Amino acid sequence: MPQSQPPRPGDPGHVRAVLGPTNTGKTHLAIERMCGHSSGMMGFPLRLLAREVYDRVRAIKGDRRVALITGEERIEPPDARYFLCTAEAMPRTAGSHAFVALDEAQLGADPERGHIFTDRLMHMRGREETMILGSATLEPMVKALIPGAEVTGRPRFSTLSHAGVCKLSRLPKRSAVVAFSVEQVYAMAEALRRFRGGAAVVMGALSPETRNKQVAMFQAGEVDYIVATDAIGMGLNLDLDHVAFASLSKFDGRRKRRLTPSEMAQIAGRAGRHQRDGTFGTLAGTGKGDGDPLEFTDEEVYAIEEHKFAPLTHLFWREADPRFDSLGALIADLEARPDKAVLKAAPEAIDLAVLKRLAGDSIADTVRGAGAVRRFWEACSLPDFRSLGVEQHARFVARLWDDLKGGYLGADFVAARIAELDRMQGDIDTLQGRIAAIRSWAYICQRPDWVLARDEMAARARAVEAKLSDALHARLTERFVNRRTTLLMKSLGQDASALPVTLEPDGHLTVEGESIGRLEGFRFHVDPSAGVADRRMLLAAGEKALPALLASRAEWLLADGIAELEIAGGAIRWQGRALAEIAFSGHPGSGNFGTPRLTLTRDVALLPDTAKAKLEAGLAAWLEVQLEPLAPLRKLAEAARDPAAGSQARALVIALIEARGVMAREEAGLENLPKEMRPYLRKLGITFGALDIFDAPLLKPAPRRLLHALGLDTRAVQEAMQPVLAEGSWAKGRLPAGYRYAGTQAIRVDLAEKIFRAAFDARAKVVAAHPKERNRPFRLELSLAVSVGLEAENARRLLGSAGFRCDKARALPEGAHGPAAPDRWYWRPRRPEERDARKAERPPHRKDARKDGRPAEGKPHGEKRDDRPKGERRDRRDGGKPGAGKAGGRPPRENRPPLPKPDTGPARAGGAFDKLADLLKG
Repeated sequence: MPQSQPPRPGDPGHVRAVLGPTNTGKTHLAIERMCGHSSGMMGFPLRLLAREVYDRVRAIKGDRRVALITGEERIEPPDARYFLCTAEAMPRTAGSHAFVALDEAQLGADPERGHIFTDRLMHMRGREETMILGSATLEPMVKALIPGAEVTGRPRFSTLSHAGVCKLSRLPKRSAVVAFSVEQVYAMAEALRRFRGGAAVVMGALSPETRNKQVAMFQAGEVDYIVATDAIGMGLNLDLDHVAFASLSKFDGRRKRRLTPSEMAQIAGRAGRHQRDGTFGTLAGTGKGDGDPLEFTDEEVYAIEEHKFAPLTHLFWREADPRFDSLGALIADLEARPDKAVLKAAPEAIDLAVLKRLAGDSIADTVRGAGAVRRFWEACSLPDFRSLGVEQHARFVARLWDDLKGGYLGADFVAARIAELDRMQGDIDTLQGRIAAIRSWAYICQRPDWVLARDEMAARARAVEAKLSDALHARLTERFVNRRTTLLMKSLGQDASALPVTLEPDGHLTVEGESIGRLEGFRFHVDPSAGVADRRMLLAAGEKALPALLASRAEWLLADGIAELEIAGGAIRWQGRALAEIAFSGHPGSGNFGTPRLTLTRDVALLPDTAKAKLEAGLAAWLEVQLEPLAPLRKLAEAARDPAAGSQARALVIALIEARGVMAREEAGLENLPKEMRPYLRKLGITFGALDIFDAPLLKPAPRRLLHALGLDTRAVQEAMQPVLAEGSWAKGRLPAGYRYAGTQAIRVDLAEKIFRAAFDARAKVVAAHPKERNRPFRLELSLAVSVGLEAENARRLLGSAGFRCDKARALPEGAHGPAAPDRWYWRPRRPEERDARKAERPPHRKDARKDGRPAEGKPHGEKRDDRPKGERRDRRDGGKPGAGKAGGRPPRENRPPLPKPDTGPARAGGAFDKLADLLKG
């Protein structure tokens, strides 16, 4: 008996087509058959599925013997014998592997990618075995294109039945919602988050890492729902019980059409795994908007349940091995018609559209020779991952070709493009856009002759894609999964006492790691993201656990967190919340500044009584220490309550307390204060200044800030109590407490007093030397004022407020040499009666006059005008020699009549100069 000959490569006798619906174990069978051979290759429609099978085969055969080849990723160990590829990435080398399989081969009828699957169906062969996997509708095409091929049908392991229409809020657990647009996917996922705690999201645009993490979240039971596009129908193995369609129509790139029954079955068939039955149906409220619910027809239900579909009548075809003699020949071959009746010419795909678009451009002049044409076609075949459309994608390809036509892409250039995408910030759409862009560069880096340092650049691109995928997974989970609601609904029911509440160091209250709210100080706030249904349970659970938690929190605060307390707004605050209001006994005008009284706020109402009393005592002790900077004010309060001080002195002390340590002299009522009481008041620390009465220690930063924080002084506060404030550093009309105006600046009153005292001392020396001369001018250095930060002009205006008038020396004539003459100063404050008389006599047409009789702003008397008689002013212009101005001279000063008293009002007169000389003597 003659021995049978083994099948030869390409012999149709060794091709086996395994056809049937979903959940028939076709892919699992192919994996087992491949692992039984010495080598093998499998092609898949999605890189997601290729990656999943790669992980399974690698677990069987080991890392060094298994390779993964996709457009964007290439993991190919030197000793690899088993190759898992996308259909586009399968090498067209028949007979190179003992086993070859093509999954989802019915995609040969897809208008966009069908020609790829048709070519692999017709030409990819294994030396020992070839397996075609797909739907039963593919059977006529297999028999027509591969005569003699063995066709095997496989029954579905479980029953698939129609469940009708279901509301989203009543969707059973372990369900998938299928939508056909990104917007609808997001809307369904957001609704599930509100109603059922969240959902995983799976779309074809996701990277394998993101998709795997989302699927793993569903498989692990962290969420009970998954929202997906029709990508779920391509080999995703999920533990689904029900598939709900949010739509029965999709846009196929050209028009919006209703799904075919076989497409519906491909998706619905994901429900039920192995021996577990599954159901499918539609969602209520997702119809056309005309009131009619979204429903399957009876014929569609029958076809899906019985797995009976119209067989395919054609597959799409395009020449897979065109000529590269010229661009015209290439385009002609790609547009050629097939010679078999069951094949149709594929519609123009984006790679051919880009080729034709660029062939008519000037860039075509750079494509010469078969090698350049082939290389140009490879560039045009770059997938449009970003879905830019023909025009935009053609521009990207043109820029790419500008670099490729001369050789390789530089590693620095590619690294820079990858680095631009290495940013994890942004929302879901932004991250998806970056992932699509990095996929383009990952594809470019996989080409063997496009990029220098290919392996390094490919590794960088994969690393960035992995990071972006992690970030996208986090954004998807953050937006579409409410872990807290899922946890409460799944395991804890409605019993608030069953919630194990934990207080975290950052103040969050958590239940098994999920936040239910936050403690701000001692007040509990339910998580604002909680739904209405959850808020009651969360609030009840929080309040049940709060007394014990707050007691330990109060104990920690007094022991270790005391430094976090602060005084603000008249209360003791912690973490921005008021714990106790601070009040001082007495009433306005009593001068009582004794022991403060604390009133605990409602924030600590849930504290147990024992813990509350302990907290109040601890806060009182802490406050006593904090009030030490106000010891001078307390000293004044004690004096105000001392009957021996006398009513006049006590009245002044009380007024000073109410003014919080500083007040203007004219408000003090000094005319009623006996002179013999002043030494007593000075011993209390009170300073009687030329314009102000103040307690100097209370002008330091600490007491000023404390008075403001306690609400005892509502005036603006200067935190550092700087000596001088620049113009514009305080709000209009709100000069900080403890300061007075000095022209365009402001100066602290104690420093202003030093400047006044220095001026009085300088004048006193001149008066002592010339006791008989009235109002003799004297010299005054402004170095002290300038040293604290006052401008010279503002120092003159400040001194003018205390009655000092400056007669500025005239500048030296041009060409003259020698020291400039010093300014001459006078002191004579205006008395009220003189000011009124002067105002009545002043002509109305004076340039420097104002309606109120005061000097014009910025031109104080004594600074811009020489009030001496004309003869004396001429003496100074003529070199200071009397009588030098005119022939004959003038009589000596002692023979002249007395000069009229000039009106030299202050720059900002306060009217506080009555009897000032007499008071200063005291």
